[in-house]
Amino acid sequence: MNNTKLTFKRSEKKYLLSAAQYETLRAELSARLVPDEYFLSTVCSVYYDSADFELIRRSIDSPVYKEKLRLRSYGVPGPDSPVFIELKKKYRGTVYKRRVQATESVAMDWLGGRSPAPEDSQICREIDWFMHTHNPSPRIFIASDREAYFDPDAPELRFTFDRDIRWRDTGLLLSSGSHGTPLLDGGQVLMEIKLPDAAPLWLADMLSRLALFPSGFSKYGNCYKAGLIEKYFDGVITIA
Repeated sequence: MNNTKLTFKRSEKKYLLSAAQYETLRAELSARLVPDEYFLSTVCSVYYDSADFELIRRSIDSPVYKEKLRLRSYGVPGPDSPVFIELKKKYRGTVYKRRVQATESVAMDWLGGRSPAPEDSQICREIDWFMHTHNPSPRIFIASDREAYFDPDAPELRFTFDRDIRWRDTGLLLSSGSHGTPLLDGGQVLMEIKLPDAAPLWLADMLSRLALFPSGFSKYGNCYKAGLIEKYFDGVITIA
């Protein structure tokens, strides 16, 4: 294994930007940020859920505590490429993300109940318990083209910008390609700011001056609202 970080505790704020807002913001940030390890990448994720989409329906209601499980890769993986099995929990606005690195075939065999966990670790035991409790399976694939930056003076402060967010509910393998149905209007960009603590004063001032406010945008949640409710429930379940 390499030194890739496998555990995270932070706050995450999302902002849905127009093309003009993105250009203005990037100009403001250019003197402060530098590209991170995955500066330009296609982020591919397969989200796991129960047969009736219990996890995302609960998440949309904005509970105090919520959790989700996904497979993630940076780029479309080959047979020996690393993927991450990620268990993500959110409690009162703080995000706890724990992940295990493996190949896609090893990850799929484990989560499909065909083989044991790839390692003996607390993270694997937590994921095993999640699988036992929710009995989830792959439900949706989401990809986006991402730029990622961090502040060299505060390396835990990270910014990501996602374009061309697209999704599908067939071909639910990371290795099946990054194609899908567009989720956002043309030119829109989803910015996510990842913070270990409160936002630094310069960032709070900049966001206020540019009149940028968190949107609470969820990729999976919006895909569910956009197409999965009608397809799987034929209007039986609705979102207010």
